[in-house]
Amino acid sequence: MEGKILVVDDDRNIVDLIRLYLEKEGLLIQAAYQGEEALSLFYSWTPDLVLLDIMMPKVDGWEVLRAIRKVSSIPVIMLSARGETFDKVLGLEIGADDYMVKPFDPKELVARVKAVLRRAGHGLQTQEKVVFPNLVIDKSEYRITYQGQTIEIPPKELELFYFLALHANQVFTREQLLEKVWDYDFSGDSRTVDVHIKRLREKFHDQEKRWELKTVWGVGYKFEVKK
Repeated sequence: MEGKILVVDDDRNIVDLIRLYLEKEGLLIQAAYQGEEALSLFYSWTPDLVLLDIMMPKVDGWEVLRAIRKVSSIPVIMLSARGETFDKVLGLEIGADDYMVKPFDPKELVARVKAVLRRAGHGLQTQEKVVFPNLVIDKSEYRITYQGQTIEIPPKELELFYFLALHANQVFTREQLLEKVWDYDFSGDSRTVDVHIKRLREKFHDQEKRWELKTVWGVGYKFEVKK
């Protein structure tokens, strides 16, 4: 597995632990211990993934995430000692791809990092594309063309959109989507799916109503293609 990981946490012990486990996987690690330093490294080093603590002095993780999302859709996994649903949903709404609560199992962190990197195309060769009116989802290049324009979209949203479009007109529960799209044993809040669906709907809609992301009440979601 190849990739450059920026680890951001003001706790040096946690940074050293993460570095130890990720470097064993052959990943390149840079560390930052405060928000301003993290953004400086992000702009100069261009990592493939950011592990980002929330509670930091001066510039916190939320501010760092907002700054990253203004210029990039690279994967970001939030780290926090706070496990409240509000914090998880806020992170997802701002643009995080995943959220881990401290203390965490380093092996689980490694698994999640590797899963996100695979979805972003590192070490994975695929030719996967789905085409609908006004819409092309190219998973091999992690690119979406909508109404003739390329749309910037976080990897997790693209994965979810691609999966639903690939299985057009098939209904999936939130739990099934977590299992299929998140690519690991996800034990978090199923509202994660709701947040991502909401963000996708804000970006995409077929003006001619030839396809849509549809809620199937009491069940889940589907990518519905009109006949």
